[in-house]
Amino acid sequence: MKLDAHQHFWKYDPAKQTWIDSSMGAIKHTFLPENLYPELDSNEIDGSVVVQAEESFRETAWLLDLTSEEKKIKAVVGWADLSRDDLEKDLDAFSSNSKLKGYREVLQSKKPEYFLKPEFIRGLAKIGKRGYTYDLLVYSSQLEAAFQLIKKSPEQAIVIDHLAKPQIKLGIWREWKKEMSLFAEREYIYCKLSGMVTEADWKNWTASDFKPYLETALELFGPKRLMFGSDWPVCLLAGSYSQVAEVISEFIAPLSPSEKAQIMGGTAMEFYGIKP
Repeated sequence: MKLDAHQHFWKYDPAKQTWIDSSMGAIKHTFLPENLYPELDSNEIDGSVVVQAEESFRETAWLLDLTSEEKKIKAVVGWADLSRDDLEKDLDAFSSNSKLKGYREVLQSKKPEYFLKPEFIRGLAKIGKRGYTYDLLVYSSQLEAAFQLIKKSPEQAIVIDHLAKPQIKLGIWREWKKEMSLFAEREYIYCKLSGMVTEADWKNWTASDFKPYLETALELFGPKRLMFGSDWPVCLLAGSYSQVAEVISEFIAPLSPSEKAQIMGGTAMEFYGIKP
């Protein structure tokens, strides 16, 4: 199965999507499954993992409701405030839905002190005990603190979203590689090849801009811990779905068929527990 391991849906509302600023006119729209499916079909992708974009249980419930009708949605990564005292009660609300595979918070918008709180670390352990994965959304500038979180959360299945958002526009990657290598040493940490075009120059990027970051990810994590994600519709700020997919397909072209199959679906299926 070929999978897009990272995409979003929303009904655009400025009061909810407050992170979409004046420079992001291309995504100030509603994006639903019927808008995504032509992109999946044209790129021969069988399904997707939809990831939270709003920090609310309302959105998680809506995404899970979509899965009952939309068979191409193979998994949902929802939202939960892991530091809440009554987290168990919150987790119980969706525990019966098998399409919910993991959780995510928008840690990139928070100070490192937030995700190093004992309450947060306990919350991460609680979702791990229930078999849920965690999508780690941080900037490269937050990697040092994120690694401290990892050290306090042994064996928790975590995938780093968007390669931890390295400074692609500036071409900075050596320090990022050094920090990412620490994560890669832990075999339960995975990485998504996603979100790169929006970290580059939106108007003038070329595929070569991503080469050192993709080569580093492949070297550190290998195909069995890498997964393709489009980050649609956020990617539309800097490129089309097909352009994003082409960057990855061209990069992995020299790999063996089995290695390509891992990155383009196999890894996501194993990480999120998606059945064929």
